[in-house]
Amino acid sequence: MAPGVTPTTAGTDWGKADFEAIYNCPDPRRYFTTLQPLEYQIPHHGQAVFRAVAEALQRRRSDRPPLRVVDLCCSYGVNAALLNHDVTLDDLYRHYAGPARQALSSSQLASDDRRFFATRRRPDAARVTGIDAADRAVDYARSVGLIDRGFPENLERDAPSPALRSALDGTELITVTGGVGYITARTFAQLFDCLTAPPWVAAFVLRAVSYQPISAVLDRAGLVTEKVTTRTFRQRRFTGDDERRAAFDALAARGLSVTGKESDGFYHADLYVSRPAADVAALPLVELLPAL
Repeated sequence: MAPGVTPTTAGTDWGKADFEAIYNCPDPRRYFTTLQPLEYQIPHHGQAVFRAVAEALQRRRSDRPPLRVVDLCCSYGVNAALLNHDVTLDDLYRHYAGPARQALSSSQLASDDRRFFATRRRPDAARVTGIDAADRAVDYARSVGLIDRGFPENLERDAPSPALRSALDGTELITVTGGVGYITARTFAQLFDCLTAPPWVAAFVLRAVSYQPISAVLDRAGLVTEKVTTRTFRQRRFTGDDERRAAFDALAARGLSVTGKESDGFYHADLYVSRPAADVAALPLVELLPAL
């Protein structure tokens, strides 16, 4: 079990442990120190995929303004950090879980982070808008420059604010690594109601969760959803036997075998990519993501 937090199986209706205590702290240290022992790794997989997708979108454009990305369930800006900076997820674990930064106040850490990320910023950095119900996490990501705009809004419960509606204009890519299951088709419907042209969507989704209701929303918006069938992606280790049993039960209810996947002790996620039909025809998924 991860130190510093006592997971329960109250996090979802399919028994995933509840880590709410680490998602809305004044800074990311508890998030990283809690998840590191569980080998939480889905943002690492997201880094390669999101960069490949972003580069494909950039190649389609005649001009070169920053790509406009929306990261759903952005938390402390981890996906934005990995997309836009020359860092790895292991670098972030060392940065936040190492002893040198444990004595810093949150404001001191933020000052340190502004310097840390500014010196590692990639020249092709995207302009990232982050959305997450966790207001302190969003504020931290925005304060250190990981996201350009941040909105602590719960689109499962509320309509997007006028400011968020305005910020969504021109979105070219929506990314999500860990949120589906907590956010549903309702969030995606609310987002797409704000958009005049449908962006691409790249989503990692735990296999215990059906993506069909969301893909139906995307279909109505004019997007074709494809699933990578060559592999799945480890998310993190199970916290213990209770979570493992609950995950196995949820997967069995969906008619899915855990052999060679969750039987290794990790949650596994599928990757879904949604694009307009013309883009799918012009650039097949196997060419968009050849490394997979």
